[in-house]
Amino acid sequence: MSLFKQTGLRWLWLAALVILLDQLSKLAVLQWLPFGYPGQSLVPYFNLVHVYNKGAAFSFLANQPGWQRWFFTLFALGVSAVLLVWLRKLPAAARWSPIAYCLIIGGALGNLIDRLAYGHVVDFIDFHVGQWHYPAFNLADSAICVGAVMIVLEGLLLRRSPPAGDKPS
Repeated sequence: MSLFKQTGLRWLWLAALVILLDQLSKLAVLQWLPFGYPGQSLVPYFNLVHVYNKGAAFSFLANQPGWQRWFFTLFALGVSAVLLVWLRKLPAAARWSPIAYCLIIGGALGNLIDRLAYGHVVDFIDFHVGQWHYPAFNLADSAICVGAVMIVLEGLLLRRSPPAGDKPS
């Protein structure tokens, strides 16, 4: 049996799917939406926009002179590598953790592709109430957030029994 079938690595198809959907959605935005706000209003609280983010979440470090591109590139590679190691250690029967890890890996690599190709991340999802706008984001950002919430929920809410052979102290 291959390593992929015996471990959490069997879920890597999900990371690939996140990357594919993220990149296709960004290509559509680049092709069909003019740059900037107000974008295309779909409903009173949701627009599609075409904006760039040179930083990270909430434009963190976006106003820096350019070093942040490489910092976030290395960060995405590092996080993805750690999560791949953790995936490899998970049993094939595991579901929750590998899904969470693969969502984060897919999102991190989706945004990494943008940073390497364009020097910034393409964002296009814009929720707003009146004149107040939540920072624009993309599918990769959404996958990262969902994966992170899953990890937090697992840590806070799911009871874990000790592995076979371990005795509670």
